[in-house]
Amino acid sequence: MSATELVFRDDAYAKSCTARIVSAEPGAIRLNRTVFYPAGGGQPGDRGTIRLISGQRFEIVDTIKGATDDDVIHVPAEGAQLPPAGIDALAEIDWARRRRHMRIHTCLHLLTAVVAAPVTGGQIAEDKGRLDFDLQDLEITLDKNDIETKLNALIGGGAKAAARWISDEELSQRPELVKTMLVKPPSGQGRVRLMEIDGIDLQPCGGTHIANVAEIGAIKVLKIESKGKRNRRVTIGFAE
Repeated sequence: MSATELVFRDDAYAKSCTARIVSAEPGAIRLNRTVFYPAGGGQPGDRGTIRLISGQRFEIVDTIKGATDDDVIHVPAEGAQLPPAGIDALAEIDWARRRRHMRIHTCLHLLTAVVAAPVTGGQIAEDKGRLDFDLQDLEITLDKNDIETKLNALIGGGAKAAARWISDEELSQRPELVKTMLVKPPSGQGRVRLMEIDGIDLQPCGGTHIANVAEIGAIKVLKIESKGKRNRRVTIGFAE
């Protein structure tokens, strides 16, 4: 299976791209390049449309990974007619939905800076997101108002966020960069993608993010829950 060019990896703000349909079968359309982010790292897969030059449109209800990270499967609506392979098309995401994911995802990075504890899980939705923190043996008390105040102060600071790459070897020498305990960054490909928020956070991440934390907007802490003896779940959402 040939690799898909991942347009979103270099430009998270790309709303559409031209592409060629490599294959199409029930439940799976593959393109040679795509702006659609496949579900992973707690971030949902994109939705949108694939439009042919003829004007015919195909709804994409989800995007997932295939056999490899760069094998992207665009999931068409069940029972939908499929496009023929080998022709050109325009792939276009539901940008409003994606941007909300980007805002929440970036805010969860800020949350890992506010709560200095290992992350054991997380999930992103359109209007909220959550992280689970392992607080065993740590003298940390989670206060809803305190976390909310600190997050909004960071957002108001307007720090820039951008991706960069380091080698596998450099990552192995800097284990402190890996904050998520259950999902390890991919290695063995020679390099690892990092997301850096200036002066605030630096960690491996393959998701999509906004370019400046001010774009997140006001955030509120929806709830803090106990998830077993060790874990506490912090859920955040948009204030407006």
